[in-house]
Amino acid sequence: MNTKDSFFQRVYQVVRHIPCGRITSYGAIANYLGTAGSSRMVGWAMNNSHSQLEPVPAHRVVNRNGVLTGKNHFGGSNIMQQLLESEGVEVADDKVLDFEVKFWNPIKELEERYFHDFI
Repeated sequence: MNTKDSFFQRVYQVVRHIPCGRITSYGAIANYLGTAGSSRMVGWAMNNSHSQLEPVPAHRVVNRNGVLTGKNHFGGSNIMQQLLESEGVEVADDKVLDFEVKFWNPIKELEERYFHDFI
């Protein structure tokens, strides 16, 4: 597996943990992986995620302001929004409403999850 594939697979592992009805950002994933500044590579991984055998809920990844910047990679301009809304995430003008409330921080959430698994 080359370095790019390895990075993409690590991104997919994180994204698969995002709960239904929550969202995160490209940068938050990059920070969690210890590769701050590689949010664009996370975006490329999301663009490629549709080819994965195990589903990747790429619709739950937005930019740092809650904007659906990846919406054009879902085969239609409203599919990303429709997927989010079907999970209870409100979107208006291509932006997640209550972004801070719906935001899932992988550093906090995954550390807490794995910490509690060991208790």
